[in-house]
Amino acid sequence: MAAIPSVKVAEVREFSRIERIGTHSHIRGLGLDDALEPREVSQGMVGQLTARRASGVVLEMIREGKIAGRAVLIAGQPGTGKTAIAMGMAQALGDNTPFTSMAGSEIYSLEMSKTEALTQAFRKSIGVRIKEETEIIEGEVVEVQIDRPATGTGAKVGKLTLKTTDMETVYDLGNKMIESLIKEKAQAGDVITIDKATGKISKLGRSFTRARDYDATGPQTRFVQCPEGELQKRKEVTHTVTLHEIDVINSRTQGFLALFSGDTGEIKSEVRDQINSKVAEWREEGKAEIVPGVLFIDEVHMLDMECFSFLNRALEDDMAPVLIMATNRGITKIRGTKYRSPHGIPIDLLDRMVIIATQPYEEKEMKQILKIRRVVFLSDLRETDPNYDFSLNRCEEEDAEMQEDALLVLTRLSMETSLRYAIQLITVANLIARKRKAMEIAVEDIKKAYSLFLDETRSTQYLKDIQDEFMFNEEDEQQSEVAMETA
Repeated sequence: MAAIPSVKVAEVREFSRIERIGTHSHIRGLGLDDALEPREVSQGMVGQLTARRASGVVLEMIREGKIAGRAVLIAGQPGTGKTAIAMGMAQALGDNTPFTSMAGSEIYSLEMSKTEALTQAFRKSIGVRIKEETEIIEGEVVEVQIDRPATGTGAKVGKLTLKTTDMETVYDLGNKMIESLIKEKAQAGDVITIDKATGKISKLGRSFTRARDYDATGPQTRFVQCPEGELQKRKEVTHTVTLHEIDVINSRTQGFLALFSGDTGEIKSEVRDQINSKVAEWREEGKAEIVPGVLFIDEVHMLDMECFSFLNRALEDDMAPVLIMATNRGITKIRGTKYRSPHGIPIDLLDRMVIIATQPYEEKEMKQILKIRRVVFLSDLRETDPNYDFSLNRCEEEDAEMQEDALLVLTRLSMETSLRYAIQLITVANLIARKRKAMEIAVEDIKKAYSLFLDETRSTQYLKDIQDEFMFNEEDEQQSEVAMETA
């Protein structure tokens, strides 16, 4: 009997787990307990206890709506977690609170004025929670009958029987409703809702009375109680939109499409004034409420005097979001001027801010950020933080395995160079390890990656050693200028 040839089957990765790994993709929140005290390691955050504690207080005031129109500055050295803290605040606030992130240099590349770009960023960070009552039909599907024409052409007709614990009704279906039922795959035993205004059908789950219809059900199957009372009900629906979205929709005839294309252009102040008055009217009638969000401006030292003057005035507005800024500059010139100021920000704007300082990471914190293994005290963490995500470590985030001695070498490298450089080496060293068909990153892989890619210090030294061979060497020009002056 002939031997069956072996066929090498390529590894099939689960597509649901394939995602882009970003610098802060492991951040899940600020890592605080119920008393706003920071845990040493939680939700992707490591160290920076004082800064996280202060951010937690700001976060709580944002949730309670008590800090609208305030400014917070996160200042610290490069690589000390300023942006990570801002991203943690965004994750902790959730989807219901608008959070807009931008870099200070963005406003110079947009096809609009700087103040218009900042105004739109402010309006994106202010939510309007609109409440409205809609009529719905909610019940358990008893039977679905769909009659198709014998010829194969023509409109379909059908009947839908719904029931609650108190009543049962038969509805005649048109072609549109039939298509919606087929799309939702509604069948007998499903509990559904139908929006009478739009005809949208939503499946809530399977009725408990039909739980024994099948021997096995998938994990996504949800069982719910059969609705009580009448089939037709009035339900309060809440929509959260931003002021900027309302501005764009009302500024042009095809404004809704402009939201998807991103080509919003400059919006007239008259349109915004009308929208502000309308929103104020809705608030008085109880139809809507304002949700002050967060505007995060990274690299705020890139803004110029015109932008800082606008921010000073915009923070005094009644509908202003919380402004969080981050910078890694010390005492430097304000852009576009010859005046020096702390962090490159005018003194009058600094006076309006509360400043959160970040400190350089210690060696043990560096190691924790880079660490491959899951945290040792898993049971303690589960008790103190049930929402803890154990994929917080960078090695696990990069899907890499690393030996303990290699982790120690990488930690020492991060202390001598920078944390950002060490994080970059994880992926490179992982690829080198795979090249030699190893399952774990070893010290030799770290050394190989270190020799292939220069850090900032070695790159600077390299330039100093062979600067004469580069074009447009500024040091030679400076030396020649000094020589001419002394002559």
